[in-house]
Amino acid sequence: MQNTVIARAPQVADVVSERIERLIVDGVLKVGQLLPSERRLTEKLGVSRTALREGLKLLRARGIIDTQQGKGSFVARMDGMAASSPLLHLFGSQPRTLYDLFEVRSLLEGESARLAALRGTDADFVLITRSYDALVASHDQALDASSHARLDHAFHLAICEASHNPVLVQTLRSLTDLLLNTVFASVNNLYHREAQKKQIDRHHARLYNAVTGRLPEQARKAAIAHIQSICENLREIENEEQRLVRATLRLEGWT
Repeated sequence: MQNTVIARAPQVADVVSERIERLIVDGVLKVGQLLPSERRLTEKLGVSRTALREGLKLLRARGIIDTQQGKGSFVARMDGMAASSPLLHLFGSQPRTLYDLFEVRSLLEGESARLAALRGTDADFVLITRSYDALVASHDQALDASSHARLDHAFHLAICEASHNPVLVQTLRSLTDLLLNTVFASVNNLYHREAQKKQIDRHHARLYNAVTGRLPEQARKAAIAHIQSICENLREIENEEQRLVRATLRLEGWT
């Protein structure tokens, strides 16, 4: 006699957890973000408080949310590149990996810009415009390099989110701390040089216009050209410094 496997009917708690997981995958709820209040969630999801609590219990068991006493529940960091990761420390501690990271940015951001131009919605373009406007407005503010780098990175991440590819978005998010090193390097070394700063600003404008203008191939080329230009400028600065060191040593009679 053949055994028949009867699939378990999904419980309300399963439905609740799956809907919250979808919000996380879609980037509506972001890593580290505090979940809305129970009242807000029950209203949005159309479930009882009991069902919501059971659903949140499932998410906690899966490591998808963290709950802190007196603070609430947060979307957990689920990637393998947490701040304490030895791999993250290793990459971040080696200056030579800077250009490897620029290569990764070129690959990921070129494609995400193309997809954003193809798939982006009006709502996506509003969010991209907000991040772009904040970046442009920062030029007239006395911000340190780190703060400006975060605004720069936020602009590129907003474009990536408009790609509607959650795996691509999560990959870039998992590399945020590492990729910020490349943005910080460009801001710290290039923004006090007027010609390079204007060039970066032009590249950002070209990328913004191509994405929001729904020009996928132009958007891809603009993203790649922007990153390649930064690499070339940073390499030239390194070469200038090396020439200066060699000339100084000769002047001092070391050669």
